[in-house]
Amino acid sequence: MPRLFYSQLFSKLTIFTLLLCGAISALAGNEVTSTRVWPAEDYTRVTFEADDVFKYQTLSLKNPERLVLDIENISLNTILKLLPLQILAADPYVQQVRIAQNQSNVVRVVVDLKQEVNFNVFVLSPVGEYQHRLVLDILPLKDPVMAMLDRLDRELKSKPEAAGSKPPVNTLTEPSTQKSHKNRIITIAIDAGHGGEDPGARGAKGSYEKNITLAIAKKLKEKVDAEPNMRGVLTRKGDYFISLGGRVIKARKLQADLFISIHADSFTKSTARGSSVFALSERGATSATARYLAKKENQSDLIGGVSLNDKEPILARTLLDLSQAATINDSLKLGKAVLNYVGKINVLHKKHVEQAAFAVLKSPDIPSILIETAFISNPEEEQKLNNSYHQDKLADSILDGVKKYFKANPALARTVANH
Repeated sequence: MPRLFYSQLFSKLTIFTLLLCGAISALAGNEVTSTRVWPAEDYTRVTFEADDVFKYQTLSLKNPERLVLDIENISLNTILKLLPLQILAADPYVQQVRIAQNQSNVVRVVVDLKQEVNFNVFVLSPVGEYQHRLVLDILPLKDPVMAMLDRLDRELKSKPEAAGSKPPVNTLTEPSTQKSHKNRIITIAIDAGHGGEDPGARGAKGSYEKNITLAIAKKLKEKVDAEPNMRGVLTRKGDYFISLGGRVIKARKLQADLFISIHADSFTKSTARGSSVFALSERGATSATARYLAKKENQSDLIGGVSLNDKEPILARTLLDLSQAATINDSLKLGKAVLNYVGKINVLHKKHVEQAAFAVLKSPDIPSILIETAFISNPEEEQKLNNSYHQDKLADSILDGVKKYFKANPALARTVANH
């Protein structure tokens, strides 16, 4: 046959093959490649991950309480079938999860609940190591921070050392004063960096920053609680994600006197080492390293996943109003005191408190510092950070710095808070 005939036949077969592959691809649709469940008192998060954008619909049902999530254009694969096994009996909100192929191209996820809840569903674009994500956040009806305050007040009244002491000053009702209150309970918000979907930096030997920061934060809370006039409150108590703004809001709702954010970051060079303490800067970073670390830390919301439709009005007031000059000045004093003690147990990356635009430090009325305990990217420092004894010494040094700060700057009666 003529060569032209074979050429035309080949072209038609190629077009047919491409069309067939496209039809098969369209029929197959999106495929879930990973699922994760993060249960916590604050909220439970269920995450689905895939190579393409998720299409979904949601429905809330009563008697009994259920959430229904219909994910379109996917098939029920093994990864989805194993999701129910990730639900823990201790989960405060989720009883169980049931999954079935509801239609030929729709998978129905039914979440049986233990109580009435609020919920939020949103999608996230690819970032870092994650592809497209569909996130279901299951939230308590009552604000967990206010519930925590009620519980803390009950615990304080039952503590022997609190007997005969004045209760914490109520910032909503008591007038402003410049007198110190020695009997007032000092509240310190202790913030373990990262968590959940946001693992933070990864060490040379595979350690996750989020695990190290939580271990140190818990040790620091124990030591603070042992002081007769102090209480420590963790912004997160387990492995789950909290937005940067959410951490600031939680500290303010707790009427915290100080905010201490604990980290163990990485750098481009594994030789980087030493501890650092940072305060907020409104004018720019004090060094290239400070600028680099602030940029990395401020990306947590992108990695951890924050719904763009879930911004509390209080967040804008918290981060955008009020001059922070006085608070930054107090933060620098606190940072210097802590840095001096941390320097006794670890080499310092810088011998002075650095400043940068860390979003988590932007409370206008709470002295706030961020402590880079060491560089997890340095193998030697990573090993020390995983050592319980070294973690204990770090917590001791932070508390010693806090006590020195309050010795020179006695706690004042709280002014009326802007909640």
